[in-house]
Amino acid sequence: MIAIEVPGFGALALERLVLDFNGTLALDGALLPGVAARLAALAPQLAIHVLTADTHGTAARALAGIPCAVNVVPAAGQAEAKLRFVESLGTAGLVAIGNGRNDRLMLGAARLGIAVVQGEGAAAATLAAADLVVPTIADALDLLVHPLRLVASLRD
Repeated sequence: MIAIEVPGFGALALERLVLDFNGTLALDGALLPGVAARLAALAPQLAIHVLTADTHGTAARALAGIPCAVNVVPAAGQAEAKLRFVESLGTAGLVAIGNGRNDRLMLGAARLGIAVVQGEGAAAATLAAADLVVPTIADALDLLVHPLRLVASLRD
């Protein structure tokens, strides 16, 4: 668990991390540099789940050996499917990271929602639903590796 008090934002007691795959952890189906090491560093503290439509059919192979669960969502109704998934885990101790329009509902429901803007860009609705917006997945994961950064960004 990652526990930290953020003045004006409240206590964070994060136990679960849910991530989008393509556009967030990967570009064109290939895992982005530094992702595997950061996820491995976070795995002792957080249960890690990756949600994907697996557009390129590479998610399981790209994430092999990384301590995470890979969950494929159907092509239709992805935003709602991702929302149902995070609600089934419990949103109070959950951080969600994504970039696509289909990530907006899970980011909005999560205790902490982080949007990333990388090679694919990020949907405006997802940016609006997020608590934080960062340029890369490395930056997003580093917020969790170094949680005092969350205080600097989220305090009131």
